[in-house]
Amino acid sequence: MVWEAWLTVVVIALCIVLLASNRHGADVVLLGGVTLLLLAGVISPQQALAGLANEGVVTVGVLYVVVAGLQETGAVIWMADTVLGKPSSTRHALWRVALPILAISPFLNNTPVVAMFIPALGIWAKRYQLPLSQLMMPMAFMTTAAGLCTLVGSSTNLVVHGLLASRFGHAGFSFWELAWIGLPVTLTVILYVLIFGIRRLPTHHEAAESFANVREYTVEMMVEESGVLEGKTIQQAQLRQLPGLFLVEIQRNGEVLPAVSSQQCLQGGDRLVFTGRVDSVAELRNKRGLLPATDQVFKLDAPARHRAMVEAVVAAKCPLVGKTVRDGRFRSVYHAAILAVARNGRKLSGKVGDIRLRPGDQLLLEAHPAFLEQQRYAHDFLLVRSVEGYRPICHQRAPVALAILLGFVVMATVSGISTLKAALVSSGLMLLTGCVTSGVARRAVEWQVLLVIAASFGLGTALETSGAATFLAESLIALVHGHVLASLAVVYLVTALMTQVVTNNATAMLVLPIAVAAARDLQVSVMPFAVVVLVGASASFVTPIGYQTNLMVQGPGGYCLHDYVRYGWPLSLLVGGVTVALTPWIWPY
Repeated sequence: MVWEAWLTVVVIALCIVLLASNRHGADVVLLGGVTLLLLAGVISPQQALAGLANEGVVTVGVLYVVVAGLQETGAVIWMADTVLGKPSSTRHALWRVALPILAISPFLNNTPVVAMFIPALGIWAKRYQLPLSQLMMPMAFMTTAAGLCTLVGSSTNLVVHGLLASRFGHAGFSFWELAWIGLPVTLTVILYVLIFGIRRLPTHHEAAESFANVREYTVEMMVEESGVLEGKTIQQAQLRQLPGLFLVEIQRNGEVLPAVSSQQCLQGGDRLVFTGRVDSVAELRNKRGLLPATDQVFKLDAPARHRAMVEAVVAAKCPLVGKTVRDGRFRSVYHAAILAVARNGRKLSGKVGDIRLRPGDQLLLEAHPAFLEQQRYAHDFLLVRSVEGYRPICHQRAPVALAILLGFVVMATVSGISTLKAALVSSGLMLLTGCVTSGVARRAVEWQVLLVIAASFGLGTALETSGAATFLAESLIALVHGHVLASLAVVYLVTALMTQVVTNNATAMLVLPIAVAAARDLQVSVMPFAVVVLVGASASFVTPIGYQTNLMVQGPGGYCLHDYVRYGWPLSLLVGGVTVALTPWIWPY
């Protein structure tokens, strides 16, 4: 190899070591590697920055806006409730995740599928107290495997199909032909996830749970007349699954129903009294079919979706001390509505409006965002802080957001429009219909993820242009020249190793010509070699930089490089064994 190839290999190895140390952000490490190769002249500025203009990278960024629209309207919560249901264990939860993935991934690119499931799994895991770290990576890997079942399930499938047709004179694959190998591979991944996978993944607890606010608030909510919860039992309404929140009683027509049974039916106008942590109260506020029992919320000037949830501690100098909330005209004075009150951990009985304020009372407020700046340094409150992660949900637009999502799926699978164009149209519709505001859309984009994906393209280009990738692939295949099955195994191994640091499409383009040449030297059919390359290029299970969906789940799952290696290498070998064993039977030599 020339010196440029050796330098590229050394830089990539250094990046992997730094990623394994988990001391630096993945974006800093990979951008640093690209910078070194750029300064050394291995790649040009255009090649170093090409990832930023790559269609896949831009598609991921645009899809964050689409997902934000689903979150802002509560459509993600509906997906978590309706599609995923109620799991009895982590293993059962993984099975429930696998079913919708099997139905969607063969017809839709992996990236939007993972983008849709990330927020839904976050809500679902929190509700049923499931370890999110044992859901995210399996979900991404099952999505990748299921994408092998059809010609359009992954861009890698189309790349190999196109190369076979354009450069090697073969017809390629029909729409469902790949299902012969895609289904066994998908079944292998699902069985690995269900049987062995949980043991090989860490159990991370969210920081919010580890340092949960122990203050308990008492809050009243009212069942909306003719709403979605009317006529449902407590269990069906999923009011028992909110972590850190307890339903104390139901007030109905002047009567109190204590010790509420899970089978108790809800009626419109019921007042439900809950006690629990602030983060759980914030989630309850966004529950579809429930309204704050106090009508003061509906009298606030700011639109609901622009409000903030705020915690404030009443100071001794507050002019409302000794007065009830109603008599003190709290809403008129502070332009905020009290949702709940906490006092030394004791449950406060009665309506919020009848509570007589005392110094030290902790108030949970819904207010205009300006309330924070206005009262932060005032003398009426000792402490004022916003509740992180709270965003009011506009349930009325949920059907619109779901319709846009359905339209996106149709555009990307049936109409022939590229995923990028479908994503751009869908994100534009989310903005135009008010499902998401421009400010939220800007904040929704995970720029760190996009930079990491873009940088991985630069490293892959360096491997390709320097000749390192071709040299390594040809050297390994030459070791077993003359034995067909061994050649297939080595082709898979080379492809699977390369796809961990080079993008799957680039890997397929690099290895396929070498594999075709090996098949012709052996005087056998090219098709089994092409299939092995296709599956191997998609088996990017060992590193986070192998595939963009791996990077997308790294943050939410709290993973480091070691987690990917420990969980992914047995799976990659299993998939390779299944592929090499079955391919000659399906596509004979």
